[in-house]
Amino acid sequence: MDNLSQFKEMQKQSWVHFVPFEAITTPEAARLVDHARLAKGMRVLDVACGTGVVAITAARLGAVVTAIDLTPQLLERARENARLAQVQVDWHEGDVESLPFEAGQFDAVLSQFGHIFAPRPEVAIAEMLRVLKPGGTLAFSTWPPEFLVGQTGALAARYAPPPPNGIPTPMLWGDPKVIEQRLGSGVENIAFRRATMLVPALSLAHFRTNVERAAGPIIKLLEMLSADPARLASFRKEFDSVVAPYFADNLVRQDYLMTSARKTGTSPQR
Repeated sequence: MDNLSQFKEMQKQSWVHFVPFEAITTPEAARLVDHARLAKGMRVLDVACGTGVVAITAARLGAVVTAIDLTPQLLERARENARLAQVQVDWHEGDVESLPFEAGQFDAVLSQFGHIFAPRPEVAIAEMLRVLKPGGTLAFSTWPPEFLVGQTGALAARYAPPPPNGIPTPMLWGDPKVIEQRLGSGVENIAFRRATMLVPALSLAHFRTNVERAAGPIIKLLEMLSADPARLASFRKEFDSVVAPYFADNLVRQDYLMTSARKTGTSPQR
């Protein structure tokens, strides 16, 4: 297995424990669906769908929804969520860098904090645009590097070994200039909207512990740091210091960015 394949397999396994984050990402799914201006009858793809919060929200509006994720355990949870919501979603296990769909198949392609973890951004965005029809909507939520999640991600990167093959940080997807450069001439009418996710927490340690139990990259980092208790303690101390300015009234503020754009070209009449 080459380095890239090993990296993707590590990602697939590391996100197994994501389910506890479902509660805090559910309200934000409705915001993304609103930002994308989805409507009944639209053919929608949810990329890196996790437990299905965006896909199910879109399906409840009457959209015809397909969803894909790398981790089968999350898809199992997503299917259960769809059953409870009494909606139909076409679920797939797969990779954003190799989407198993025809060109121009969807009216909208969405991703909530998911596609950003693809190791090759240019390949991921090319695939997302390929399966989107001309005139269709691309919309996603990402973490700006200057706010909390971006800062904790940078902290984790200082303690972790460098990723293979110069894989860029996922937080670059939160920089509007980088987004515009990556989308290039394939889109027009780019629109950005800032939003805030409020995460309940009883203390800094309570928040950190929840992150350590559910965030894939942090779980892997802690596995590595467990062999060096002093370094692990140092990471935790720094993590709490980064979070402290964002913590008040039993809530941790996590600011994020939503992007939407229209794929260039004219869609043929259906």
